Order: sequence, then structure tokens, then C-alpha cells
Amino acid sequence: MLSVNDIQIRDPFVLTVPEEGCYYLYGTTDEDPWSGRAQGFRAYKSRDLENWEGPYTVFTPPPDFWADRNFWAPEVHRYRGAYYMPASFKSAEHRRAVHILWSRNPLGPFLPLSPEPVTPEGWECLDGTLYWDETDSPWLIFSHEWTQIHDGAMCCMRLTEDLKEGCSRPAVMFRASRSGWSINDTGDVVKGEGENYVTDGPYILRPKDGGLLLLWSSYSATGYSIGTAYSGSGRITGPWSHAAKPFFSADGGHGMVFPTLDGRMMLAIHQPNRTPCERARFIPVQLLERDIKLLV
Repeated sequence: MLSVNDIQIRDPFVLTVPEEGCYYLYGTTDEDPWSGRAQGFRAYKSRDLENWEGPYTVFTPPPDFWADRNFWAPEVHRYRGAYYMPASFKSAEHRRAVHILWSRNPLGPFLPLSPEPVTPEGWECLDGTLYWDETDSPWLIFSHEWTQIHDGAMCCMRLTEDLKEGCSRPAVMFRASRSGWSINDTGDVVKGEGENYVTDGPYILRPKDGGLLLLWSSYSATGYSIGTAYSGSGRITGPWSHAAKPFFSADGGHGMVFPTLDGRMMLAIHQPNRTPCERARFIPVQLLERDIKLLV
């Protein structure tokens, strides 16, 4: 058994499976996620969020897969009897993009759902998350990356029911610089010329008032942080407003929220934001009328 302190992982995502009485932990798991040939994704399994079995190899790229580097931020969502994994991939010949994988089992093996990524061709994209609207139509929320457009944009796009491709034009939900707290900083690993603002790690929640709350990450005055954006209309297309300060600002981010087996809500992040020290952290939270609160 492993503890979370034994597991190097970025962008943690926890899938709770009540009928099995367990949790599955996914994330960016290559020892060096920034350079070199990517190996794939590994996962872990736990009954108490403290002791973890694994690692289990859940995705190894097929020989004809288009990407060979920067395998980042897998999520796993149950949908129509299967498990779907949007994740970020890149190659020397292809811009970073979100490709959706699928499996009949939470421990895989996951395989590409379609031959091509779902994000727009020619765009530099990452960190896709799935959302189903009030009509049960699937959407992809993703970041149009600062490396291409400088002021990173959070975007959304309706997907076909089989999740194999987009079926609407991408809409810009907001740009990082409009948040009021994101600063001109891209961290220590990737640098760019000019003024650049990061959008990372979207995850959607529905607070108690029926609107939509989006967790997302960027850099604030205290480092890698998580902010919240709110859509009072309850529609993914907004309009979106921002909390004045980050929700979490202690050198950790790429947050998502999952239910525990005993009915609580838990925030998963990686902290600190430097390789190879990053670890999953689980923090109790409470959904409020139109916001979220840390219970620590």
C-alpha cells in the first residue's frame, strides 16, 4: 500500500465508485511530464483516501497514436455504461490538444475513442473536462492556451452524444486577464515572450442556487492558485463573473471536487506546483449558495 505522499502526481482526479466502496485516482503520472517521450497514465485505488493500491497502467499509447509527449491531466467520467477519459497530448508535428479515451473498466485499458482530438484543429489546447447541461447534452470545457494566444481563454464546445467530436463552434467563456487576480506569470517550466496569462484545470460545479461554478487555475501574486467563476444564468455560455481573490492560493492547483463515500465533498489538488515534489492533497469543502468554502 502507498500513501498519497508516496505518489508523484499532477492534476489529480478522483472517481468515486460507491457500489465498489472505493476511489480511483488518476493524474499526470510521468516522472518528467515536461520533456522526453511520454509513457502513458497510471491510476491508484483506495477505500479510505489514505492507503492506495497500484500503480495500475491504464493507458499506453498505441503504436499509431498521434502524440508522443506531454500526456497531461486525465479525467474519468462515467457515461452510458462506460468510462471516458479526456486528456491532453502533444507531438512535434501536432499542437497540444484534448483527445478523449474510453474503457469499459475504470482501470482500463483506455483506448482512443476516435482517430482525432476533439479540440479545434490548429488550436493549442489543454485540460479538457466534461459537462452535461440541463438537457443532458455533453460539452467539453477546455483551455485555449496562452502559448498560442498569450491571454489564455477558457472555452466550451458542445459534443456529439457519442463524445467523438465537437458539434458547435467553440465559445469563449472568459479570458484569464479579466479575472482581476491572474497575473502575467507562467511558472518556472514554460516561459513565453510578452505578457502572458494562464488558464488551467477547469472543473464545473452546481452550487445551491442553481447557477454554475467553475474552478480554474492560474498564477496569482502568491503563485499557482485556484479561482472561481460564476454563471448566474446556469448556462455554460455564461455570462461569467469572477471572485475577486483566488479560492486557494498556497502554491497548489488544478482542482476538482468529488463526493466521499460518507457523503462529504472533497477538493483534490496537487501541491506544491514543482516537479518531482507534487503530491495529491484532499481538502474538505462545502458548496454554498453561489460559491465554495474550504473547511480547514
